[in-house]
Amino acid sequence: MTQQQTGGAAFWDERYREQEQLFSGNPNGVLVTDVADLPPGQALDVGCGEGGDAVWLAQRGWHVTAIDISRVALERAARTAREHGLGERISWVRGDPTTTPPPARAFDLVSAHYFPLRRDAGSGAESGRGALRSLLDAVSPGGTLLFVGHDPSGVDESHEPHAYYQPDQVAELLDDDWNVECHETRARTSAPPEGTHHTHDVVLRARRRR
Repeated sequence: MTQQQTGGAAFWDERYREQEQLFSGNPNGVLVTDVADLPPGQALDVGCGEGGDAVWLAQRGWHVTAIDISRVALERAARTAREHGLGERISWVRGDPTTTPPPARAFDLVSAHYFPLRRDAGSGAESGRGALRSLLDAVSPGGTLLFVGHDPSGVDESHEPHAYYQPDQVAELLDDDWNVECHETRARTSAPPEGTHHTHDVVLRARRRR
């Protein structure tokens, strides 16, 4: 299901190769709802996949750094951006935030949808904790964090939903430097990916005060 569960870059490259297009190409519904009214600036799209969110942001004036572990996904995303005339607004980065942290306080928006960061005491937990801290640190003063996960109550336990940071745990890490603007469970605005039953999301949107 996730990059860390399934072997990293090699797994995801192969998964993308199996289909001409793995995902819909549309932006995530939460992004559209929660970011549409924000003034454009610098955005970090974590786990960008085939680029649906990054392209949507760039179309609205954002300059986007889009990071993913899969070279195949990034090549597709870059091709889509060029077709829309947005190549100069998006920087595609092949990498893993658990090993390469983004620059601190550099982004007006940090957006992470369903990105796997381990929180238990097993392998990858320390890198997951450090990566989460780095993502929080990447938000500039006045900037927005948008962290979205599948509602754990609707996820098959075989996918270990509680082994990964969910918006609830992220919210607990936010101190007085943050103002939580939204922390709720919502019905999805679009159908879940084929073969899944993700009918609801947990959404955390917070603004850094300083």
